[in-house]
Amino acid sequence: MSGGHSSAIPKISVRGLRKSFGRNRVLDGIDIDCLPAENLVIIGGSGTGKSVLVKCILGLMRPDTGSVAIDGIETTGLRLKAREKLLQKCGVLFQGSALFDSLPVWENVAFGLIQGRGMDRDAAKTIALDKLGAVGLGPEVGELRPAELSGGMQKRVALARAIAADPEIIFFDEPTTGLDPIMADIINDLILKCVRELGATAVSITHDMVSARKIGDRIAMLHKGQIIWHGPAAEIDHSGNPYVDQFIHGRAEGPIHMEIRAL
Repeated sequence: MSGGHSSAIPKISVRGLRKSFGRNRVLDGIDIDCLPAENLVIIGGSGTGKSVLVKCILGLMRPDTGSVAIDGIETTGLRLKAREKLLQKCGVLFQGSALFDSLPVWENVAFGLIQGRGMDRDAAKTIALDKLGAVGLGPEVGELRPAELSGGMQKRVALARAIAADPEIIFFDEPTTGLDPIMADIINDLILKCVRELGATAVSITHDMVSARKIGDRIAMLHKGQIIWHGPAAEIDHSGNPYVDQFIHGRAEGPIHMEIRAL
């Protein structure tokens, strides 16, 4: 689905993915590939199913039908042990950072290493401080609590946690939401740096077009449960798709109608 990589086995391949909640069909036949070391950005309005798609890829939700293959291996219906092994390939930066307030920063970063991999605490702390350094935070920050940090610093800690185990695939869920434009730009730069240094494959979901253009090699737009356009990030301004056009320029007028309920 992308020029120049056609021979590579996709790192992630999604086919015919459907997911409904009651009568609400959130994903309606998703087909998308993400190639090794590619940074795929999925854009779309709030409530278009972006997070549900990522949760289905990660196996945190089971799709109704369809296929999710990682490194060519079908992952839907995997047993728990096999799924845990698969998840060890992945790092996630959650929307809102999702840090544990009760733990110091270094332990937040090392959480997956200690809990998920049974790593010795001292060894895990060394890695955690190294990863904090990679996102521009000194070792003294490691002893603080998340509540003592600004939103931008919390986001950096969440990024350090996402890369702590040197994952092959990293998911970024609205990585710049709630940040001012300058801090958002810093986070975008850090995401690019960390992903490149790891040689990782990245899937980001966002409605922030500045972020999408900056970190995306390829952009796919989700609307009403389907991928309605995908292509190189550089081509999004010439998509020829009225839905994409309206979304990327943030226009009220156009084919996308926001549900506005009277109070």
